[in-house]
Amino acid sequence: MYRFLLTPRWLAVGVFVVLAVVVCVFMGTWQLSRFEFRVDQHRDAKNSQAHAAEQKPVPLAGVLPDTRADVPSDDSGRKVTATGRYDAAHQMLVPDRRLDGHDGYYVLTPLRLDGGAALPVVRGWLPGTVPSGGSADGAAGGGAVPAAPSGEVTVTGALQYPETAGSNGVPTAPGGLPSGQLGIISAASLVNLLPYPVYNGWITASEAAAPLKPVPPVAPPNSGLDLKAFQNLGYTGQWFVFAGFVVFMYFRLARREAEARADAELGILPPSGPGAGPGAGAGARTGSAAHVA
Repeated sequence: MYRFLLTPRWLAVGVFVVLAVVVCVFMGTWQLSRFEFRVDQHRDAKNSQAHAAEQKPVPLAGVLPDTRADVPSDDSGRKVTATGRYDAAHQMLVPDRRLDGHDGYYVLTPLRLDGGAALPVVRGWLPGTVPSGGSADGAAGGGAVPAAPSGEVTVTGALQYPETAGSNGVPTAPGGLPSGQLGIISAASLVNLLPYPVYNGWITASEAAAPLKPVPPVAPPNSGLDLKAFQNLGYTGQWFVFAGFVVFMYFRLARREAEARADAELGILPPSGPGAGPGAGAGARTGSAAHVA
């Protein structure tokens, strides 16, 4: 009944189906491996961050020797100490940041070190909206922004990677902010706002003066189970569904071909032509039956 599958035309269809299934399974397996890689990366980042938080604070120079150095991959969240003077004149507020499920903003103050460069320090978080004009006079629902300590201070905090748009709660399009506000904490966004070099990293202070609340460190970018990770998982299912659909269509077409051949052998043929009706079909079947007889 299915000997027609050995004809050249159906053999070509079979080869195409096999190749399509192989491609779909390969792509699905690759997407699944990407999802598993992101899961492992997320787990490793959590372990590294926990390990870094348990270590004793080290001087900033031991991790970031100068402004051209990048934050090492294993040192995100590591506690560092830095000594300098806060530049309150260039203090900035970072809006649209959430903490414990509440809306608020960060208070960022550059810390000028002995060499003249500045380390961005997030001194804490306040609830509410940013004060009008980004000043430190007060905030809706959050009270006044406390002034930065004067004189030489030693700050201890968790080292963080430069932020990027859309990562770790950063708004996707934070541009167009008023003076005194900052959308993304990074040297690239600060280089044109500060009159001195800036380190390519920042710290979130471990202790914050009331009413500020300390900002917990976050995982490095591209190390969490973000939307891309679940997109990989979704693509995995799509490719496997495609493979099943190709196999299903092959067997369905083969069955229809077999049924059509069986009908032809029995002389049961469907009416042909737009004007064919029940009578025409009956006549065709009668003629075919007489021909068979």
